[in-house]
Amino acid sequence: MNENDTICSLATATGGALCIIRISGKDAVSIVCKTCGGISINTPANTILHTDFCDNNGDIIDDVMVSVFRAPHSYTGENSVEISCHGSRYIAGRIIETLIAHGCRQAMPGEYTQRAFLNGKLGLEQAEAVADLIASTNAATHKMALSQLRGSISSELLALREQLLRMTSLLELELDFSDHEDIEFADRSELLSLAVEIDMKIQKLAHSFETGNAIKHGIPVAIIGKTNVGKSTLLNRLIKDERAIVSDVHGTTRDTIEDTMDIKGVQFRFIDTAGIRHTTDKIEKIGIDRTYQAIEKARIVLWVIDEQPTDEEFENILKRTEDKSVIIVRNKIDKNSIPVNIEYIYSKRLLSVEISAKKGTGIENLEKHIFNSANIPIFTENDVIITSARHYEALLKAHIEISHAIKGLKQGISGDLVAENLRMVLYNLSKITGKGIITPDETLHTIFNDFCIGK
Repeated sequence: MNENDTICSLATATGGALCIIRISGKDAVSIVCKTCGGISINTPANTILHTDFCDNNGDIIDDVMVSVFRAPHSYTGENSVEISCHGSRYIAGRIIETLIAHGCRQAMPGEYTQRAFLNGKLGLEQAEAVADLIASTNAATHKMALSQLRGSISSELLALREQLLRMTSLLELELDFSDHEDIEFADRSELLSLAVEIDMKIQKLAHSFETGNAIKHGIPVAIIGKTNVGKSTLLNRLIKDERAIVSDVHGTTRDTIEDTMDIKGVQFRFIDTAGIRHTTDKIEKIGIDRTYQAIEKARIVLWVIDEQPTDEEFENILKRTEDKSVIIVRNKIDKNSIPVNIEYIYSKRLLSVEISAKKGTGIENLEKHIFNSANIPIFTENDVIITSARHYEALLKAHIEISHAIKGLKQGISGDLVAENLRMVLYNLSKITGKGIITPDETLHTIFNDFCIGK
């Protein structure tokens, strides 16, 4: 793959009324000149023309709209042309074949966005946000991706970078005058205070990953309880589909079943589990083990009951859900009043909701409690929420290095050692945006390989 090649590919799916073919590279305009009348090498930037696209023999393939962009004012920062043609797969294929015959190369997945990064149009975290924006399925994931694409992370990290550069510059300046012991450019107490402030900001960003990652992939909600209490019926009611088998036979669900739904613009991932009970059935035991695994991975647990749990059941579930939000779901209220000791439940500081999964009674109220239990902070497009495991890892490493610097400042160790820790903080933060370091080709390949062709 040569970065100097002029590339082309579909930027939209075929099969609709229209599709767009994107060309980018230094020869983009000159290649299109050979195929479209009215376009010349001197066609000004930001021009849109209606013309015919012709093959190598001069035969018309389609009438098209051609948009011309000049470097550096394009998505990739290169000369670019976008051809809008009719949505036929055959027409799009013929146009791309003609462009390749005139010197283009088929673009690799993510190559346009990779070029935008390499040409300074996007930071690395903004490039990743493009993929997240395309993949967004609800209001929350869309808002987070749009915030990242608009540079919210870059702005936050740029402010930290300026503070760190000032600190390292003062420490390194002292080294230049190390022969003069009485000269101190950096007040140690001031540097310590600044380092602690920077560390708090780094930790705040890192802590946002738990929420960001959950929202991005769906907040996991485990539906648990004994056999035949209505867990599968509840799953079907929540997702509004007959996803799980419902039967009066005990132990019908022997494995976890997952599906998702949106509540107030946030995706929740519901996991229906095998009923918890004492059994000698080997297969059912495996299902129950998977129930406990689902509880470990969940942020919210819906404990479905149709009678008062025993002290043993309470002890077992509460021990496994110490760090979870637990909602006790009292099901089957359509049949009769459930003999449940509400005061005892409240004494355990647990939420309790009455429903009839079969009739749909109380489901809206349950959804409200599920959403509230997720503890999702209210955020805007300007707020910084970390959603990438790569960013989270870099922040953790930066936190370790700034912690070493703080310890060094407290102990009064040599300024050059503190400066080295600060440089490593800068290095790890720079890995998020790709600015200020040489990003390994392997990292770039991993990031952009997950993009669709045309982006």
